[in-house]
Amino acid sequence: MKRLLVCLTVWFVVVNTAQSQSTSTALPRIAIAGLGIESSTFSPAVTLEPAFHARYSGEVFNAYPFLMGTAPLRKQVRWVPTVLGKSLPGGIVTRQAYESLVGKMLDSLKKYAPYDGLYFDIHGAMSVQGLDDPEGDMLARIRQVIGYQTLVSTSMDLHGNVSERLAQNTDLMTCYRMAPHEDAMQTKERAVVNLLERLRSGKGKPAYKALIAVPILLPGEKTSTRIEPGKSLYQQVTALADEQPGVIDAGIWIGYAWADEPRNHAAVMVVGDDKVRVTQTAEKLARDFWRVRNQFDFVAPTGTLAEVLSKAIASPKRPFYISDTGDNPTAGGAGDVTWTLTEILKRPEFKQPNGPSLIYASLPDPEFVKKAVAAGIGGRVDGTAGAIVDHRFAPPVRLSGTVTAIERGDKNAEVEVVVKVGSVSVIVTQKRKPYHEETDFTRLGLNPRTADIVVVKIGYLQPELYEMQKDWIMALTPGGVDQELFRLPYKRIQRPMFPFDKDMKTPDLSARLIPVSGTNERP
Repeated sequence: MKRLLVCLTVWFVVVNTAQSQSTSTALPRIAIAGLGIESSTFSPAVTLEPAFHARYSGEVFNAYPFLMGTAPLRKQVRWVPTVLGKSLPGGIVTRQAYESLVGKMLDSLKKYAPYDGLYFDIHGAMSVQGLDDPEGDMLARIRQVIGYQTLVSTSMDLHGNVSERLAQNTDLMTCYRMAPHEDAMQTKERAVVNLLERLRSGKGKPAYKALIAVPILLPGEKTSTRIEPGKSLYQQVTALADEQPGVIDAGIWIGYAWADEPRNHAAVMVVGDDKVRVTQTAEKLARDFWRVRNQFDFVAPTGTLAEVLSKAIASPKRPFYISDTGDNPTAGGAGDVTWTLTEILKRPEFKQPNGPSLIYASLPDPEFVKKAVAAGIGGRVDGTAGAIVDHRFAPPVRLSGTVTAIERGDKNAEVEVVVKVGSVSVIVTQKRKPYHEETDFTRLGLNPRTADIVVVKIGYLQPELYEMQKDWIMALTPGGVDQELFRLPYKRIQRPMFPFDKDMKTPDLSARLIPVSGTNERP
């Protein structure tokens, strides 16, 4: 009897092991890799490797709620996370940083190969010193490691750029359909689901990829999906992509306006198995985009800083939000341009503590932060701040006031201080940080709902700020992401280009079928 039990136990272990191995073998192996940043070539700033806060191996899962813990998608795949780096928008990436991160990515991909699929998570607007089209370069180098049997699904920001090299080396491609990007995580999940469906069904690579370069270059603040014509233009993307047999996905890329490369322009791309539907969908979207080009306008009223400040001071609506657009760190600005704050502090209305309460977010300067920390909360601090990186428009600004807050531990800022100068509460950070959530302010003892005026280095307001404002104007201020594109010294973008060549002839908007990855013949 004892011997029989032992034999049964051994049999049970063997069967379960075999079943486990069989199940494991049946699951597709999908790698995850990518680097993302918007890089302004009109800013003097440069981006180094630490800015990407790279995640390695299992840390990568933390970037995707739909892959964490017991999420269904986590259990349906043998995931192989490699290297994922996401940086705040900023200046051009150093070649050394790029090569280091890509080298680590390729080493990891080599180590754990082979793969059935790759989820390639990028932004699409990275600029690198001495290299055009970094995302296209990166994927071409990845292909040298994983080969062309591996199915690649790419997700992007709609402010990214689609080069032909990137399009050819990917198989499935999708991008956000909302600006602001409230659908960012939904888009990433869609890219993964599309990939998994093609692997499970055995359909593999889509037969057709239609790409159309649309010669339009506009800032995101003029193409928001909150208002027309962007709202209707992008709403039809969902219908055309999700409701047509033979079409897997479709996207309209606005492109990135603050870099000067040949690939910087709008694009339409559609992927699927039905040649007619894929090409017709791409051409319809491109024609509709071109047709409404003159209707795009800023998502909010605009004005010079002097005009905007006067309106804000006189307005009964509180809080009154002002976007300091030219040095917006969420678009690639250096973040330390002092021009706007200098002009604010000149205004007599803000000289006294009982003047209109104004929050200014923000200005990076590690030395000033040290001084404020040494003074302590309630202490006086006197020194200059900002204009370390970008001093083209104004020198460092003098801040003489009382320290009202000191906070440590923020992922981006590391250390934040608030100094009260007259009626202005200025946020100064050790490192550059965008402010777009209510807790960014409240953790510093500031209330962005009750302040008279809130000035934020941003373009269009992110959802939480948008919900808080009672009135809002975008100030057309100078900086590396100047909204007035005509003030920027473009030399390498393809011409003619709207709106620079307003009277240009209607371009050829017929679809170009991109070869299936690993081939050179157009279908």
